[in-house]
Amino acid sequence: MNKAFVKESDNDDEEAIALAQAIPAGAKNYITPAGYQRIKDELLQLIDVERPEVVKVVHWAASNGDRSENGDYIYGKRRLRQIDGRIRFLTKRMDSAAVVDPSVQHGNDQIFFGATVTYCNSAGEEHTVTIVGIDELDPLNGKISWVSPVARALTKAREGDLITLQTPLGPDELEVLSVRYPAPAGD
Repeated sequence: MNKAFVKESDNDDEEAIALAQAIPAGAKNYITPAGYQRIKDELLQLIDVERPEVVKVVHWAASNGDRSENGDYIYGKRRLRQIDGRIRFLTKRMDSAAVVDPSVQHGNDQIFFGATVTYCNSAGEEHTVTIVGIDELDPLNGKISWVSPVARALTKAREGDLITLQTPLGPDELEVLSVRYPAPAGD
């Protein structure tokens, strides 16, 4: 069968749809300045470096003649589709981003976006998390999304507060031990 009539599924498209749905309807795409810069850097790397290199390979492969069994051409075109999809996704994310500098909250003991919070659950386990944007999510390094259940439960609490987190196993009591924000630049 001719590949022109076969829709290849790209995992990147599915990932983009899942991430886009993660932002609650009508909510802004909050992101820290560092997170926004990472997205911008990735976008520029794709546009200025990766895409031109792949275009050269595809152009060279196309000049070799028969494209139907030309691996460089076929996989180059597939990679171009992936790069273009990622560029569209990153562009949309940057367009919808609301950059929030958490350092403006420096010294505050109330939890908002960008706070690094240490809390203790009812089992006595201590956890430290930083509330960041959806695009900055890294749970293995303690970065949780502002739309996560833990972040939502912690938001607006203060040091020393006891809050209730609804979990699949039932309610869990969390005690806020400390709240920190990064210092403003220049301090």
